[in-house]
Amino acid sequence: MKIIKTPIEGLLIVEPRVFKDNRGYFFESYNKKLYEESGIKDDFVQDNQSFSSYGVIRGLHYQLNPFAQSKLVRVLQGKIFDVAVDLRKGSKTFGMWFGVELSDENFRQLYIPRGFAHGFSVLSETAIVFYKCDNYYAPEYERGIIYNDTDLNIDWKIPIDREIISEKDMKNLPFRDVEMNFD
Repeated sequence: MKIIKTPIEGLLIVEPRVFKDNRGYFFESYNKKLYEESGIKDDFVQDNQSFSSYGVIRGLHYQLNPFAQSKLVRVLQGKIFDVAVDLRKGSKTFGMWFGVELSDENFRQLYIPRGFAHGFSVLSETAIVFYKCDNYYAPEYERGIIYNDTDLNIDWKIPIDREIISEKDMKNLPFRDVEMNFD
């Protein structure tokens, strides 16, 4: 397993070792011991999976403390542009975002620690996204940042006329107006 640091402290790209031959491939998608040795010590308690079509943008989602969540995101089928926004007020990268392509071909995973908003856009015809969380879903602590926030200026890699956004996500607030309680 290879761990790649991003420009934002704590946000990591994980590249598992993939063994391919004429039968297909094999890889460990999660090994608690190896992840802990790499600095990912979260106790994941919930797995989530979504299916989406091209142009869908989900996010930007997060939960406030004490129900904040770390996530380990990967793609089972298709290709996405995965994005995390630093909401940790004391961080030197507060308000910065980072995006990476995750796919069923590159096998990459994105580790997102607590204190980040998360979202993704679907770049393939369809995509199945799977992620582990270290805290349970708590709807009363759920918050969101509008995907097209002008301060963040995220390039979702989807033409505007092809974007598909849920009604719920369209009600998310701009970055400057959202509630955050991360230090």
